[in-house]
Amino acid sequence: MRKWRYVYIILLAIYFACSPTERKREQPVQNLVLVIHGGAGVITRGDMNAEQEQAHIEKLQEALTGGYAKLREGGSSLDAVQAAITILEDSPLFNAGKGAVFAANGKNELDAAIMDGKSGQAGAVAGVRHIKNPIILARLVMEKTPHVLLAGEGAEEFARSQGLILMPEEYFYTDYRWQQFLRAQEKEKNRTDSVAEKKMGTVGAVALDKYGNLAAGTSTGGMTYKKYNRIGDTPLIGAGTYADNYACAVSATGHGEFFIRGVVAYDIAARMEYLGLTVAEAVHEVIESKLTARGGTGGVIALDAIGNIAMDFNTSGMYRGFIRNDNAPQVWIYKE
Repeated sequence: MRKWRYVYIILLAIYFACSPTERKREQPVQNLVLVIHGGAGVITRGDMNAEQEQAHIEKLQEALTGGYAKLREGGSSLDAVQAAITILEDSPLFNAGKGAVFAANGKNELDAAIMDGKSGQAGAVAGVRHIKNPIILARLVMEKTPHVLLAGEGAEEFARSQGLILMPEEYFYTDYRWQQFLRAQEKEKNRTDSVAEKKMGTVGAVALDKYGNLAAGTSTGGMTYKKYNRIGDTPLIGAGTYADNYACAVSATGHGEFFIRGVVAYDIAARMEYLGLTVAEAVHEVIESKLTARGGTGGVIALDAIGNIAMDFNTSGMYRGFIRNDNAPQVWIYKE
């Protein structure tokens, strides 16, 4: 009898020695959560008329509904992230896929990344010019190659080998983005102002599935009038995209150079894991210390493994929203 008492005490000690996260992971997760963003920047009520505002709201709701359908059907968090981002990439309203901005050479150069919080596997593409949905190609890089990041012509050659149809450059053209390019080009000629656009329409998603697994994905056209072949934070794992089941899933938007130098996405997860911060605390601290204090702008969406959400930014607006457990999608644009 005494022997079994000692066994019980030892097992109890092992249980409580485990971190709260590890203990939690042994329990089935009931929450189904999808969080998305469509970019952060100087977005005020005077920037859009009622029709434009409604169009953005409806597209965000569509992305949430479409991505959440994957979760409800028993699909993975990766499936939900990919589905939501694909909808946003296909919309000319956001700076990804169809609505991507133009680089200084007058071309659309697209980046994307996706990461699995369960396995730690990740895939990314950078500087592609003919891929309709870069997030799909990023997932193929993760699942079909031993690599993490493919760029330019090599990424597009891989896309062909996987049966993806490459689009003509004209597919990505929108007059709205071309006019942004022309204005930036004129400013550069006259050296009157920064060429960086005030609105940043990078899109992203983080999700939690019924298996308790997290995933994150991000897709972008980068910065208006960026240098030829400039790569931002989006396809760099740990900078603009990161997922770890034992911490959180993160997708970022904003001035990418600051996210790269601050390793923002990973830093959020690290503060949760090593300092025991909540997801909201970690996101807020990192935005303040790695962005605001250094003169950077942008925002982050993040989701922890029990469904807690953070959507924080230091600009006047960020297209954002979430859906949880079959409830109606919630969407916001402005700071307030």
